[in-house]
Amino acid sequence: MRARLAQAADLERLLDLFRASDVSAPVEPRDRAEQIWSETLALRWVDVFVAEAGPRIVSTCMLIAAPNLLRGGRAHAFLDNVVTHPEFRGFGYGRAVVQAALTEAWAKDCHHVLLQSGRKDPRVHRFYENCGFEPGRRTAYVAHRPAG
Repeated sequence: MRARLAQAADLERLLDLFRASDVSAPVEPRDRAEQIWSETLALRWVDVFVAEAGPRIVSTCMLIAAPNLLRGGRAHAFLDNVVTHPEFRGFGYGRAVVQAALTEAWAKDCHHVLLQSGRKDPRVHRFYENCGFEPGRRTAYVAHRPAG
């Protein structure tokens, strides 16, 4: 199982994956998605990884690294938008994209990679732990955008 960096031409297949997932609704309308995708691919410290099964993208994740004046100047990174198509869970596609992201983070000399999950399913948490993430090392806080 291999993951690769996403490319501009992957947008429609990524949107198809997001539509099939139970994580969150993808951006609409299409021109807004194209604008966001173009901006995402242009960011030096952002990498999107995908894994394919035949012509479909069935798993993805986004690595966001940030320069850091602490930790001896080593960057820190965040893993977000980890999504695997429901029909392809448990076959290694999710692990492939997460491992590709971690490999890239270590290549960028990141001090650590942070990940948060709002999922309650214990299988999701076991998955992350099996990918090398340690639960309970930090406390996460979330501020929501004010209504209005």
